Amino acid sequence: MTRLSAGLIWLALGCAIAVPFAIAATSPLLAWRQPVYIAAGLAGVVALALMLLQPLLAGGHLPGLPAPRGRRLHRLAGILLIAAVVVHVAGLWVTSPPDVIDALLFVSPTPFSDWGVIAMWALFAAGLLAALHRWSRLRPRIFRLAHTATVCVAVAGSIAHALLIEGTMGDVSKAVLCVLVVLALARTIAGLRTWTLLRRRRA
Repeated sequence: MTRLSAGLIWLALGCAIAVPFAIAATSPLLAWRQPVYIAAGLAGVVALALMLLQPLLAGGHLPGLPAPRGRRLHRLAGILLIAAVVVHVAGLWVTSPPDVIDALLFVSPTPFSDWGVIAMWALFAAGLLAALHRWSRLRPRIFRLAHTATVCVAVAGSIAHALLIEGTMGDVSKAVLCVLVVLALARTIAGLRTWTLLRRRRA
């Protein structure tokens, strides 16, 4: 890959992340909102952006990043992703505890809340699997299957959550970011040797 191609990939990735964040940060819907609410909303945007980076790091698809460094950054980005979700939920709790309670109990009248909670618990499960992997007795293939499955649920729930909200992110930029997240995840899953081994065993 040439330097020009690598630079264009990094530029496209930066735009895919920066544009939705800039639109959300300058949205008129944030006018007169409390700082805690603004921080919670922007944390959600950061979380979605990190979901784009995660599979790219895990699959080694970013130019100029050796595989070992990419995996280390994947773990770091995972921690940041969970932290962003915690900030997102905690900020919403501070501004409106009843709404968060309704969402956690799946009695909220807004469908996007259910998807957000499903995505949150799936993400926590994926993070817990990754954290305990070194000390668990799970075989690498089983771990990868379980981790990938929970990640897929987290991504699907997050995208449904984001698309159903009429919030600060621009509709077009939000949709583009969601599509890129799906494509990045699909590209990485397709390259995992686990699925190849699984198909061979079934054959």
